[in-house]
Amino acid sequence: MSKLANQPPPPPSDMDIDSAAAVEEKNPVRFSINVLELMREAQMQHGLRHGDYTRYRRYCTARLRRLYKSLKFLHGRGKYTRRNITESTVTDVRFLHVVFYMAERAWSHAMEKKTAGPNAPQRIYMLGRFRKAVKWAALFSQLCSIKGDSRTSLEAEAYASYMKGTLLFEQEKNIEAAMLNFKNTRTVYEELGKYGGIENQLLCRQRIEEVEPMIGFCSRKLGGSALQEHDLLDMEKEGPAYDLFKAKIEAVLSETRSQQAASMTEFNWLGRRFPITSAKTRVSILKAQQLERDLNGAATEPISADKKLAIFDKLFSAYHEARSCIRNDLASAGSAENIRDELNGLDKAVSAVLGLRTIERNQLLVSIAKSKFAKHRDEKNEKITKPEELVRLYDLLIQNTTDLTDLVSSGRDKNEEENAFVHEYELKDLAFRAERCFYLAKSYSSVSKRAEAYALFCYARSLADSALQELANSPHKP
Repeated sequence: MSKLANQPPPPPSDMDIDSAAAVEEKNPVRFSINVLELMREAQMQHGLRHGDYTRYRRYCTARLRRLYKSLKFLHGRGKYTRRNITESTVTDVRFLHVVFYMAERAWSHAMEKKTAGPNAPQRIYMLGRFRKAVKWAALFSQLCSIKGDSRTSLEAEAYASYMKGTLLFEQEKNIEAAMLNFKNTRTVYEELGKYGGIENQLLCRQRIEEVEPMIGFCSRKLGGSALQEHDLLDMEKEGPAYDLFKAKIEAVLSETRSQQAASMTEFNWLGRRFPITSAKTRVSILKAQQLERDLNGAATEPISADKKLAIFDKLFSAYHEARSCIRNDLASAGSAENIRDELNGLDKAVSAVLGLRTIERNQLLVSIAKSKFAKHRDEKNEKITKPEELVRLYDLLIQNTTDLTDLVSSGRDKNEEENAFVHEYELKDLAFRAERCFYLAKSYSSVSKRAEAYALFCYARSLADSALQELANSPHKP
């Protein structure tokens, strides 16, 4: 019995080997990749947080090099020998990562060319990169459907649909097919967003929000309806998806404004009318006026402070562009006195509006600072406003109001509306001085300088009383 026990087990028969192989075929290893999380993490950590597609492309190249080396999937010494990745090649999840990063590298290269403003030859090259990205994304989807689990396969399909939609959208040949691909992407992430943790749901929601404007853009183009300016401005956001159709939005906006500008012949300001002869000036002023309507809450939803500040930046840019056009016209006007007078009046009116909007923007900054000044400890660990910061903001407002009243008062006889405007901002100047004095007193009080703080509080009170008395006696009620 002991001899039998010490004997080695018999080798497996051919039948046993075949049956084991059959079990392995029936139950192949399924790899799992959270495609959206992988993509977001790679993009945000390596350049796309700041729209740097060159940095992201270089990261993809370096990542591919590391993957090739770790997998020993090299392409020869000296002379390049191409090695394809097929179903039989994928024995490790890193092979799927290789295909994914090949698609990402081609896509980032195309976006790099697109954001640089390509000319005709560069556009051909850019479309070639998009085609390559689609090819690798399709291979990624195909391999994931065979080697990945069900979620990985579904996410890879959505990824490939997005890449295909991107190419068709850029080619502008088959907008309907592009919209169908974007809708497929949206549908997948709507379903995936119903499951998993909060982070997964947020990622899916962000992806849906990126795709929605592109679907809307395609839908309007297919329906033949005019793309309204406020709808296009709503699409202007940040991120890789928006970089794709930013140029298209700008082109449509420019065309819409040019059509509207044809009917705009003059600029009205404080009861005066100034003729506008330059088409470029008209387009810039129209852009600024549309932004003013958005700023004043033309939309049904309230506008956040951050969004208002972003609109103010665009508004200032539009008015500065208008002033630049006006001054170029002045330089080329020669000695024609009538034309020069009209252009100088228009320049003064646009400068006054720019000054007025600057005051409104600084008042918004004051309200934001005051909301943080009242808190003892901010819930989001943000910096608490010090009284000195409010003093500096009121210094800016006092300078802004002085510049504006000087500008409106200068150069010609004032009409009734101009007199009322100047008087209103002189009263605001007094109010700003009173508030500046109040927060300066707060600053002294915070360092225990009680006597100085008391004197400043008294002076702030007297300034406020003077402003109220002048307002009560004013013939021009603001």
